[in-house]
Amino acid sequence: MSVTVMFVVLCAALLHATWNFFVKSAADKHAGMTSVVIGHVPFGVAALMLSPLPDAASLPYILVGALLHVGYQLFLLNSYRFGDLSHVYPLARGFAPLAVAGVSVAFLGESLSGVELVAVLAIAGGIMSLALTRRSDGMRNGRAALLALGTGSFIAAYSLVDGHGARLAGTALGFYGSLTILNGLVLAGYMRLTRPGLVTASLTRNLRFTLAGGAASFTAYALVTWAFTMAPIPLVTALRETSIVFALLFGVFGLKETFNLTKVVATGCTLFGACLLRFGR
Repeated sequence: MSVTVMFVVLCAALLHATWNFFVKSAADKHAGMTSVVIGHVPFGVAALMLSPLPDAASLPYILVGALLHVGYQLFLLNSYRFGDLSHVYPLARGFAPLAVAGVSVAFLGESLSGVELVAVLAIAGGIMSLALTRRSDGMRNGRAALLALGTGSFIAAYSLVDGHGARLAGTALGFYGSLTILNGLVLAGYMRLTRPGLVTASLTRNLRFTLAGGAASFTAYALVTWAFTMAPIPLVTALRETSIVFALLFGVFGLKETFNLTKVVATGCTLFGACLLRFGR
């Protein structure tokens, strides 16, 4: 992985942590997620105006990718109903790079060196170990753990679909712009049916939050989509998940959460894996 791609993905990780901090800070996480996803839409429209249209061969990937993103968003929100955020989120984000690497190597012909495999394992292990920072219902509740792994499966699936789709599209920005507009419209329709008033609130009294969160989230994943076209998808996926380190720091300094030895070790393991990615080949 080149220095440029690595820097871009780390910037994306920081932005990803930023919008997750917004959602985590919201009293109603459904409202926060709805606002962020709807906030993608104007930036998706701008992306299509500034970039070439994606190649027709990528259209199935746009459709499937948008549905997978909606599935991820709904699974994540449902996971929080049964488990603690500090357990559900690390399990979901840590499982994703393992799944992407396994599927890519076993079925998609991707080749990773020994050092790169160690790096992916270190990042995933460091992230998932954050779930051990304290015991709560999220660890003991099998339903919460299952939903978290389901969320991680959606992350892995959309990463693979988006990576290959962006390569076929010939334009990462055009591909993601199209996908995120469809994602926003589908989620907005679902929320209108299941939680009336959230979409209207996102476009009125929460408009500033919608635009700020949407901008951070859209930019983060647009950068990741571009990186998918420049480096192996498993490596980009693994490095992107270092966002949880930034989220941890936001939690400690912004939300006054505790910072203990387990978090220090988990963070060190994750950063060690990120450093290995630079020297994997």
